[in-house]
Amino acid sequence: MTDAISDSEQRTNIASKGVGIPNGVNGPEFPDRAAARGVTGSSATKDSIEAQHIRVVNNANKGGHFPLAQNGEQTEMQAGTQVEELAILCGPLLNFRRLDSGRQDAVTWHGSVLLVAKPSKRQLELRLKHLGHTDKSLDQGAQRLASTLDMTREQALDEERLFRALKLYEDSDKIFWCFELEIPLQNIEARWEYTLSATRSISPKVIAVPARSQSMRMMFHSCNGFSVGTDEEAWSGPALWNDVIRVHEEHPFHVMIGGGDQIYNDGVRVDGPLREWADMGNPKRRRDHPFGEQLRAECDDFYFQNYARWYTTEPFATANGQIPQINVWDDHDIIDGFGSYTDHFMQCPHHVAPPTSIQTNGAGAKSEGAVPTPDPAYIIGSELGPYISRPSLSIFTHLGAGIAFLGIDARTERTRHQINYPSTYAAIFSRVSSSLASNQTIKHLIVLLGVPIAYPRLAWLEQIFTSPLIGPIRFLNKRFGVAGSFFNKFDGKPDLLDDLDDHYTARQHKRERKQLILSLQELAAKHSVRVTILGGDVHLAALGSFYSNPKLGLTKEKDHRYMANIISSAITNHPPPKAVADLLARRNKVHHLDHDTDETLIPLFEKNPGGVEKNSAFNKLTMPSRNYAIIAQSERVEGGGINGSVGADGSVSNGNDDGQLPNGGQPNGNKASMRAPTTDKKAGGLDVTFRVEIDQHDAQGTTDGYGFSIPPLEM
Repeated sequence: MTDAISDSEQRTNIASKGVGIPNGVNGPEFPDRAAARGVTGSSATKDSIEAQHIRVVNNANKGGHFPLAQNGEQTEMQAGTQVEELAILCGPLLNFRRLDSGRQDAVTWHGSVLLVAKPSKRQLELRLKHLGHTDKSLDQGAQRLASTLDMTREQALDEERLFRALKLYEDSDKIFWCFELEIPLQNIEARWEYTLSATRSISPKVIAVPARSQSMRMMFHSCNGFSVGTDEEAWSGPALWNDVIRVHEEHPFHVMIGGGDQIYNDGVRVDGPLREWADMGNPKRRRDHPFGEQLRAECDDFYFQNYARWYTTEPFATANGQIPQINVWDDHDIIDGFGSYTDHFMQCPHHVAPPTSIQTNGAGAKSEGAVPTPDPAYIIGSELGPYISRPSLSIFTHLGAGIAFLGIDARTERTRHQINYPSTYAAIFSRVSSSLASNQTIKHLIVLLGVPIAYPRLAWLEQIFTSPLIGPIRFLNKRFGVAGSFFNKFDGKPDLLDDLDDHYTARQHKRERKQLILSLQELAAKHSVRVTILGGDVHLAALGSFYSNPKLGLTKEKDHRYMANIISSAITNHPPPKAVADLLARRNKVHHLDHDTDETLIPLFEKNPGGVEKNSAFNKLTMPSRNYAIIAQSERVEGGGINGSVGADGSVSNGNDDGQLPNGGQPNGNKASMRAPTTDKKAGGLDVTFRVEIDQHDAQGTTDGYGFSIPPLEM
């Protein structure tokens, strides 16, 4: 259920990337979905959106037949029949997929709503109606005029639309239902309300969509769960989602981006069905341990129950039904360290990805024998994963008028020595380049990776963990339990080793990492787009940066090599000790990717959240507190000095005249950035705000803001 019920927005887990789904919450397209909309064969074309994909119910003709009622049948609501309440197990989960452009500058928003319920013969319906502009300051006359100008095929936007559910998956315990939505974008930012039939337990939900000429306001998060053994009450549960909802109510997010670990499934080996296997100390016994149908079924049930539990946990559940999401998955969406252990250990049949029932990307959906056809937003790998018998599913879509989004599935093809296949990179960059070439309005490309890519090196720690000196300690651990918490009982290696192997900065990924960055630089230069990278995983906030060597004399605005790495983690899990964050800060320095490209972390955090002085005054680079990020296009462009120049005190300039970060020269706690930044069609750069938790014991999740800006590329 993760990349949203996981989207790997690529592989979708029931609770996030839909319901945690890693790639596309509600999965790719099915050939028979037109039938679910009441559309047949040749009539199902893009040119007949209103008549085919969106069903309109005229409010003035409430006594008539609904368009989706066939063969003289009436819907349950028309007939007034009393039927049992549908038992909801999870949802609704709202997913964004893509924007499609049509005739006369028409733009259609494509998304879906996922609902998991106990088996029922009822036909589920979703009603969608237009509520007007998101800006309450507009009077009714202005809204009415905008709606009139935005009529789609002579049908007013205030008419109600009716959608029927498509059955994605069914077994004896549950059914996955999907409603595929299409919303015409208008000249103004708008709100739409959807209501689900067959259940009174789910109140109407409101979706905010951007104007045609607007880029989306984004919320980015990662590590949305707790590690095994964490005292969840001591951290007030997923409290920061209260802050997300508060901001959303004032300045609605058009999309929330999940950067992996939307859920933590590690309990499957701690107190779940894989505990006996994971506790085996003998590698041969573990490898030979049978993985029969009963154990597989128990694992399937564990994953589903965990997804359903987490995605119905408040206040996260409220956000899932209101804010469209796109996600990629990472290891905890499956199990801690998946893909980064040794090959012989990963080949064990007990290392399985979440079951078909929580991967709603269509690959196991029972849909009357239909062959799944992926949504156009997916970039599908040409080979199966080494440990997951499916191809990778990366995502490429547009987030409004000026921003493109690329979410790379960096988990499906992962081994200890590779992250993605060369063929996958080739397919990704071919698709992105051709799209950017055909759309000159795109000025920003946001690339989502599961882990940071501009981050301090920890090679020295890797060398210690893999050195022969660890052998005797490991032996004492096996025999007498010495240094018990230092070693991972799962594979017997140092507990942090799989995390180090996961990083792009790990020694074995160094070459692949360099080629990825150079390919992104090439895209930026060729299409004059600013590339910005999102990363999570590390349970702290930081700002990494690639930029041209100062000797080249480029300002940030002219520097196609300038790529910020926005590192935001964790929105729910506990942060590392401050000593670890300080160690990372001390290890930071300017690295040289090649002769022309440097990289480092940028100082941003002058004070702790709430204005409290930092204990470690030197550490302005890493913030070990729970956090999430807000990203939106800005109305101004700031610039100045040479990007990456190093001051006498060793500080690194970001290219502004004052040597400070943007947003009024306030490197921390910029009060103007406390509110979600506004978006304008003429916007140039990106406004970014880290929302950082002030007090872990505050159940309301009150945050402080740290803002900065990323200029557009001017070439």
